[in-house]
Amino acid sequence: MVEALVALVVLGVGMLGIAGLYVTTLRTSSSAISRMQAVNLASDLGDRIRANRTAGAAYAGDAAENGDGCVGASAACSAQELAAHDLYVWEQQISATLPGGAGEVQVDNSTTPDTYTITITWSEPGEPSSLQYVMRMQI
Repeated sequence: MVEALVALVVLGVGMLGIAGLYVTTLRTSSSAISRMQAVNLASDLGDRIRANRTAGAAYAGDAAENGDGCVGASAACSAQELAAHDLYVWEQQISATLPGGAGEVQVDNSTTPDTYTITITWSEPGEPSSLQYVMRMQI
């Protein structure tokens, strides 16, 4: 009888360990997905900037408007309007994808070629502070 009780205690402790490992795996998996999404979102904006090189410093700052005139086959908008539209769409994607997410672009014109710093910040459950992904590129 004592042997059976000891076996149940050992089995119970083992099951608690497995449950703890499972919870840790779920938490880190969620964090890895958020990090992957941040990398993809930064790369997406980087591709948009490369495709619209003439906009330059128009990518710095926040998007004030959605630039709906830049969508569709008959779209006729300037490089700056397209940059505003790109930033608007990008910021909408960040807030829809990452919890507490925000994005920022800084343009350094003092370097040749120009340096773009794309920063994405988001909150992760269980983390004491917000997480950040920074991508720098020169065009």
